[in-house]
Amino acid sequence: MTKVTRREFVQASSVLAAAVPALAAVTASAQPPGPAPVDTGKLRVEKDVVFGKGGDIDLLLDVYRPPEGVTSKRLAIVHLFGGGFFVGNKNAGYIINDAKALGNRGYTSISANYRLQSQGKWPAQIHDVKAAIRWTRANAAKLGVDADKIVVAGYSAGGMLSLMAAGTNGKAEFEGTGGTAGVSSDVNASIGVYPLASAQTAKGLFPDGQATAEAIAAASPTSYITAKFAPTIFVHGTGDKTVPLASSIDFFNKLNGLGVPTALTAIQGAAHAFDVAALDAVETMAQSIDLFLDRLLVNPKPYPAFGAPPGAGRPGGGGPRPPG
Repeated sequence: MTKVTRREFVQASSVLAAAVPALAAVTASAQPPGPAPVDTGKLRVEKDVVFGKGGDIDLLLDVYRPPEGVTSKRLAIVHLFGGGFFVGNKNAGYIINDAKALGNRGYTSISANYRLQSQGKWPAQIHDVKAAIRWTRANAAKLGVDADKIVVAGYSAGGMLSLMAAGTNGKAEFEGTGGTAGVSSDVNASIGVYPLASAQTAKGLFPDGQATAEAIAAASPTSYITAKFAPTIFVHGTGDKTVPLASSIDFFNKLNGLGVPTALTAIQGAAHAFDVAALDAVETMAQSIDLFLDRLLVNPKPYPAFGAPPGAGRPGGGGPRPPG
């Protein structure tokens, strides 16, 4: 477990106090105005599927299957919206933009709700995420995907949850009782899109006065960085003023240093939540994710070592790893 000093928590807390409202504002502005639906293109959509219970709240998800005529890669990506844990929902326009770009490449997307801070105290949020993953695995055959190809993707605050899921494979204390008991919630890979990746940013999960150093550490993905962390790709804009690119770089370096398959795509000039409207950057992101997941899980093959003959892979270089 990575140790985080109390001084580091205190220093970061003052920064986060200003950052979290900004995150909420960004995500709020990312939602489509009024009830008008976001264009889902040629995706095959199933809306408002109940996947579990969060307290007395029905937890809902949407399924976005690849368009007709696109060969499925039989891999599901569970998407988690952003909003600083204060606002947001599964209908976020940026998720649909990303689901369209990934769907055109053969990926099935699941956009799932989780309880906001006002609806449930931590660890309610990760419990809901685990329930969505269990539901996806249990329904893999119906979705047309393989049960051993379940990936979680998160955006901003949702990115923190996706990294938490990647770091807590097999940890029973994070399971919760939200639904689909008896099915594994392990993820085979994760995607962090401009994620709240540093330990201290978990502060937004807690009401005033409850964000102690110990509570933050227990809810921080950096606390669970080990060689067993699920393979992870980070996507971040160099112009992000809300969540600095440096946090993803630091996380990437830690995983890479432990030999965890990992990648980082930095998009020049892109701001936070760039995928709301920058569709060219969305295509770049989808291409990077596709390359990472295809080589890792869909058609596993390592990159050849420098100077090796064609077809010769570097030992340990990028093959799939079982979760846990």
